[in-house]
Amino acid sequence: MPRNAYRIEYPTARTTPVVVASPHSGRYYPWHFTRSTVLDACAIRSSEDAFMDLLLADAPVLGAPMLAAEFPRAYVDLNRSADELDPGVVSGIRRINQTPRVSAGLGVIPRVVANGRAIYRGKLSLDEAQARLAEVWAPYHAALDGLMHSAQEAFGRAILLDFHSMPHEALDAAFRPGQRWPRVVLGDRFGTSCDSAVVEQIEAAFASAGLVVSRNTPFAGAFVTQHYGWPACGWHALQIELDRLLYMDERLIRPNGNFRNIKALLTDVLRHIIGSQAGQQLPLAAE
Repeated sequence: MPRNAYRIEYPTARTTPVVVASPHSGRYYPWHFTRSTVLDACAIRSSEDAFMDLLLADAPVLGAPMLAAEFPRAYVDLNRSADELDPGVVSGIRRINQTPRVSAGLGVIPRVVANGRAIYRGKLSLDEAQARLAEVWAPYHAALDGLMHSAQEAFGRAILLDFHSMPHEALDAAFRPGQRWPRVVLGDRFGTSCDSAVVEQIEAAFASAGLVVSRNTPFAGAFVTQHYGWPACGWHALQIELDRLLYMDERLIRPNGNFRNIKALLTDVLRHIIGSQAGQQLPLAAE
């Protein structure tokens, strides 16, 4: 492949068990992929957590490694199990793991992007799908697994903050008019992937920064939180969804005028979380 499946930005000194990750912000679209899709350059990016890695860029300065995908979600979805192959888009699958995500066209090799728009005219071969898994999915998860193990070895536990962005329309569907819509959704698979004290601390950090927070609605976490979240073994995983309307123009997929402010806000929240998990009770700048 012309580039690595991921990049890791390491701190000068690792001071915290926190690992920061952005699995859906990759924006390298291989030419053979863009040639095969029926979507235009903007539509194919609609399921991308655009610019999330840029919002998180200060994590290493604060003492935590930051792992970011290079390839986009529409090419390989890193928040899916490798066996979530969709027979609707991949031919020749011998054993089908028919999860609700696969049925919706959102397997590890997605069939659709946002609003159910088909990516391809036909199907991919099983060889093509397996090549993507070997070249993108497997290296990313090997890197993430390594970061979690090294955190546990150094600090006795590992805390994965798996950052995503959510379409604003997802909030329209999940909350009634008159309700306080969240700007941040924390997904811990309904209390199973992360210790409640850790979740409460992270929720408090976002709330102190002035953002309304919800838990598990409309997103509770998927493969990453399920696979890496084992609190009894010292591994904690939390999915963090940020409303895209806060920092980008969703239609044009461009940062909006509030991008720098949201980046500064996230840096301050991360400073508080990372410092607290390192045993330092750091107040938010806004406090």
